[in-house]
Amino acid sequence: MLLVGSLLGMPELRLRLVRGTDSLDRPVTRLYGTELPDPARYLSGGELVLSGLLWHRTAADCEKFVASLAAAGVAALAASPPEAGELPEALVEACERHGVPLMEVPVDLSFAAITERVVLELAAERVGDAGVLLGRHRRLLTVVADGGGLSELVAAGAAELDAPCWVLACTGHVVAGPELPEATTFVREFLQADRLPKVVRGTTLLPVPARGGSRLTSWILLVSGDRTQDEVAAELASLVGVERARVVQGREIENRAAGPLLRQVLAGGDVAARIAAVGWDPDAPLRVLAASVSDWQAEQAVALVEEVLASVTSTFLVAAVGTEVYALAPSGSWTEGVRSALRALEPGLRSTRVLVGISSPVGHTGLRGAAEEASHARRLGERRTGRTCVVAGEEIALHQLLLAGVPEELRRSLRRRLLGPVLDYDAEHGSDLVGTLRVFLDCSGSWTAAAARLHVHVNTLRYRVGRVEDLLGVDLSEFTERVDLYLALQAG
Repeated sequence: MLLVGSLLGMPELRLRLVRGTDSLDRPVTRLYGTELPDPARYLSGGELVLSGLLWHRTAADCEKFVASLAAAGVAALAASPPEAGELPEALVEACERHGVPLMEVPVDLSFAAITERVVLELAAERVGDAGVLLGRHRRLLTVVADGGGLSELVAAGAAELDAPCWVLACTGHVVAGPELPEATTFVREFLQADRLPKVVRGTTLLPVPARGGSRLTSWILLVSGDRTQDEVAAELASLVGVERARVVQGREIENRAAGPLLRQVLAGGDVAARIAAVGWDPDAPLRVLAASVSDWQAEQAVALVEEVLASVTSTFLVAAVGTEVYALAPSGSWTEGVRSALRALEPGLRSTRVLVGISSPVGHTGLRGAAEEASHARRLGERRTGRTCVVAGEEIALHQLLLAGVPEELRRSLRRRLLGPVLDYDAEHGSDLVGTLRVFLDCSGSWTAAAARLHVHVNTLRYRVGRVEDLLGVDLSEFTERVDLYLALQAG
């Protein structure tokens, strides 16, 4: 049996016990990583909980988090501060108060390494405890130990369970397994489920833990039939988690070059050598993606963007730079794929908004402009509705991109300066001269087309437009006057 004290005896993990010397004999039955402030609904008891404390802001946050762990009956908490330093004193006190063993994770040790070690330990334990399942467990463990990879592991699991198996990302992307037309239906049920595992349409959904603890960045193991009590299915989900941890660790290694490269892109430096250093052709066209995830920490937002991009391309770099997440990838027709992936995630977003801007394809010398285009396109999405929005540079007019780069306060000021008298007149008289002007300019100054769209006589339109000219002191037969007023209307 794996005990809390056993974890402290694993030299490769280097865990340090901070609180809980009288609880070292608690059994560990599973592992769960989370950055949720109150993860109780996802816990069933006996978990070793891993957390990077991204939820921590105040002492009250520590009390809420630890109280939820204690109520669920977890085995222990293994925590690592987001930055180098000591664990919060409020966390230590809360663990003491609620009787939750607390272990500190070295800052240079990845949660992926802990996940792999603990899951394999639990798997070996189950093999020893259930002799009837010995062969099936051992064969699955052998695939992982031999480095067979995720596809081979899922195929072996399907053979042992004598049932089709799939691994899905919450973007609707089939990570491993045969084609699955109903993928987005299963994702929606998974994201909205109160308890897991869950049977949906004769298929069992089992969670595969994710970095950051968010369901949106989780994978899902699907096994045909009711497997909610099946030890082999649970074992397969745990081993898929090991493979997932390896994938995440691989991405982290690849993305070590992302931050410096993207910062140099934004600074306008020569990045040809850096692009070549990551194994890409510096002369091939590239796209820049800019994204924001409201209410999420940078690490979680990066993980979400990685999952979205992984569903449409195998080659990309992602990093948080400032308040945005940027990605760089070889050019391709993946804009619609990004839209589809984000739509699949919407059932789990609640009040969170994910906005993405994607640049036009450019060579390495044009990457700074592409980054600005992507960032402007993302900001343009702020003015649209919906929990997710993807705006591609090719889809929007030049004036929209230019306006998106202008601060909101300046846009309001320009709109007021150019249209103020008409806005005041409409407010005082209950009219809509601004609407008339908008339609007139949208129709390129065509009297007949604008009158038809407004359902008024041409003479009525001429009177209204004349009133606008008098109020603003402009001549709308002049092209430059029309351009200024059109931009002012678009700025609102």
